[in-house]
Amino acid sequence: MDKVVTPQRPAADERFDTPRITAEIAVLAGQHAGNGQGFRTALAMLMKAELAKSRAEAEAQLLRDRHGRRCAERLCFVQDEIIRLLFMAATQYLYNSPTPSSSERMSVVATGGYGRGLMAPESDIDLLFILPYKQTAWGEQVAEVILYCLWDIGLKVGHATRSVDESIRQARADMTIRTAILETRFLTGDKALYQELVDRFDKEVVEGTAAEFVTAKLAEREERHRRSGQSRYLVEPNVKDGKGGLRDLHTLFWIAKYVYRVRGTSELLEHGVFDQIEFRTFRRCEDFLWSVRCNLHFLTRRAEERLSFDLQREIGVRLGYTSHPGMQDVERFMKHYFLIAKKVGNLTAILCAKLEDQQAKPAPALSRMMARLRPGTTRRRVPESDDFVIDNNRINCAMPDVFKHDPVNLIRIFRLAQKNSLAFHPDAMRTVTRSLQLINAQLRDDPEANRLFIEILTSDNAEPVLRRMNETGVLGRFIRAFGRIVSMMQFNMYHSYTVDEHLLRCVGNLQEIERGGNDEFILSSDLIRKIRPDHRAVLYVAVLLHDIAKGQPEDHSTAGAKVARRLCPRFGFNAADTELIAWLIDKHLVMSTVAQSRDLSDRKTIENFAAVVESVEQMKLLTILTTADIRGVGPGVWNGWKAQLIRTLYYETEPVLTGGFSEVNRAERIRAAQAEFRASFTEWPEAELDAYVARHYPAYWLKVELARKIRHARFLRASEQAGHKLAVNVGFDEARGVTELTILAVDHPWLLSIIAGACASAGANIVDAQIYTTTDGRALDTISIRREYDRDEDEGRRATRIGEMIEDVLEGKLRLPEAVARRATNGRTKLRAFVVEPEVSINNNWSDRYTVIEVSGLDRPGLLYQLTTAISKLNLNIASAHVATFGERARDVFYVTDLLGAQITAPTRQAAIKRALVHLLANGDAEQQPAA
Repeated sequence: MDKVVTPQRPAADERFDTPRITAEIAVLAGQHAGNGQGFRTALAMLMKAELAKSRAEAEAQLLRDRHGRRCAERLCFVQDEIIRLLFMAATQYLYNSPTPSSSERMSVVATGGYGRGLMAPESDIDLLFILPYKQTAWGEQVAEVILYCLWDIGLKVGHATRSVDESIRQARADMTIRTAILETRFLTGDKALYQELVDRFDKEVVEGTAAEFVTAKLAEREERHRRSGQSRYLVEPNVKDGKGGLRDLHTLFWIAKYVYRVRGTSELLEHGVFDQIEFRTFRRCEDFLWSVRCNLHFLTRRAEERLSFDLQREIGVRLGYTSHPGMQDVERFMKHYFLIAKKVGNLTAILCAKLEDQQAKPAPALSRMMARLRPGTTRRRVPESDDFVIDNNRINCAMPDVFKHDPVNLIRIFRLAQKNSLAFHPDAMRTVTRSLQLINAQLRDDPEANRLFIEILTSDNAEPVLRRMNETGVLGRFIRAFGRIVSMMQFNMYHSYTVDEHLLRCVGNLQEIERGGNDEFILSSDLIRKIRPDHRAVLYVAVLLHDIAKGQPEDHSTAGAKVARRLCPRFGFNAADTELIAWLIDKHLVMSTVAQSRDLSDRKTIENFAAVVESVEQMKLLTILTTADIRGVGPGVWNGWKAQLIRTLYYETEPVLTGGFSEVNRAERIRAAQAEFRASFTEWPEAELDAYVARHYPAYWLKVELARKIRHARFLRASEQAGHKLAVNVGFDEARGVTELTILAVDHPWLLSIIAGACASAGANIVDAQIYTTTDGRALDTISIRREYDRDEDEGRRATRIGEMIEDVLEGKLRLPEAVARRATNGRTKLRAFVVEPEVSINNNWSDRYTVIEVSGLDRPGLLYQLTTAISKLNLNIASAHVATFGERARDVFYVTDLLGAQITAPTRQAAIKRALVHLLANGDAEQQPAA
């Protein structure tokens, strides 16, 4: 009969003083003899204090040596010792059985992530209590002592109590349990029971099921990536579950462990899965990701896995990153993070290739079918080249030295794969990565290599092929300026992807525009068919290079134009096309800025924009580039409203460029917009429809998209039939993460300020506003506020509250200054992570009638209310406002006059206005002094 065994530990360990604590437990047992509950409570308190002390020491050590894996191992060791001591206390002092029966045996086993022997500070603990047969009173009592003490310490514990038979039966049926048992690690108790589980698991579960397990784990990985955002270049990545994160490394090891039955990562070398360089990369990736994860947990004191903006800078500082010219410390840290994520992707491809070679992973159904149809022809020559073969519908190298023999093959392999619709064999990609030193100045200047590259860029499926070129390192070596922005993040809330990922997505957007059929791109899809044929390649290169100079001290548009002037002759462009590409890059933000922040019904706006674009051809190219660029920023950034603004700006400017401003042309477009509305909206009688159309000014028909016009018509009619002086309609835009409030009210000089104040009082942050007035004096404003709640019902209630506030203010029942002041002044934590230098510009060049005030600064709840109130206190009338938010940066433009309706021309008055608004942006309040 086996007795309970507790393994002997070393006399002492600087990480956790087990002998001292064992002695203290014995003292506590004596003090609480006969009082089991009292002993349990004292035991939990002792362990809680020791755990807190050990964690503090682990954090201090991590800050000193920045060695993440060592920290995770240390924390795991401490947890192991605590569980061993609790088991010892339970079996020795509380439920001691001098002559245990055969059923009074137990093995305490770590499973899941804890079973790997690595643990983050706030990670869950997963335990399996293995029994020889079914549960007994003794086993239940011992497990209860351990679990209750761990819970009292404040730990999150997942647990199961099973016999060996039951464990094997459940592992066969459930892939999650199978994975958990795969990673079991013996902690304490009866080791023979644990060994029986391991032996039977290998023989009865694992044997012959490798293909099934690998397929399930890779499918699980794909689903996890889909949930957390497919790209490994999302700028707020999930360190644990995101693409290129720790879970991907764990999946690699699970698969290797299952297929090759290895126990440690070093054994991957022995089985030839990785070579020495790849194994070192594996360990470096693991250590870096563990450093980030442990610091995240220590910093937040919770199991935080998302590297959000408000945490990135602090984590970067903890890891020792410093700022360099053009790149902040946090941007250098995140660039390293994304490079590591890229390497994790490469390691996954290598393991998959090894498994496919050994047929552990089932071949795709199509490949299997084709193999049956073409027995013995799995490898054949690629058309147009003897250097590459088709291996199971994937391009592979015919010989190991194909790149050394002809370095142009490093570009050619990608073009051939694209041209013949072939996937890339991981072995070929591995060889490419190891041949990067062959990409030198001679290859970069080679006419054939550059011709092939331009063919890749301008042919179908350019985005996925360029992405593979980027992942292997070829793109960054071939275009060195691109290499500098690989994995570079922009520390702002506007861009969702790293710079290189953004550029590749923009190329994909351009191809989608060219294919046509997507209603999002009606204008651009039409224009791309009308540009000069020789400008097609110009457009593709401009899209690929437009952000190439991010991260430099100089403005990235100006610096990017210089890069283009150096690169484009190499690509085979003549001087005129090179200059056109440089011009597009230099001006790539102009159209977006004008469309979103200027009054498009003001003739001066259009004339100024026409002076910038110079010709209809250049405006066509710029329109297409702008569309692809905005769409590539992130989910929901390109929307119907922005598409309509770009369309309006294009069609307003076109007549100026083709021979003077044409009111006739404009009138025709207004009539066309009204006719489109009438054709789509057939719910009302004609007389009512005529009256409604007459209620809106021309700018409304040109600037508002059709779907919104129809919603407005229904909203106005319903509100007026119900007799509402003020009405609020609530809509939800999930793609943009905003709630839209459409407000109908009698127009009022302070209405925008009142709406902004009501939003501020409710803690709602305005991200953009569309403001229109009807010919009968009603204001129709659509305000987009950042979502606060997940459920639409909760968001709807908040919107209703804002509407009630607006009504109360208009009726004099509520004073806004007090309501706003009562609101907690704490800004969003995430926004506090950013520094945006306040900027205010005042000029009379963008309008003949109004002075244009443009303000830019760090966004915060209540900012629009503060700005509109301050402008009014400066004795200015706001004629129109153009409100936009780009992540954490607010950019608001106000068209104003003085109280007599004149422009602000006096330099002293302009200086006073600027001083007051800069002060407000920087400090959150207006200067207490009148305007000069």
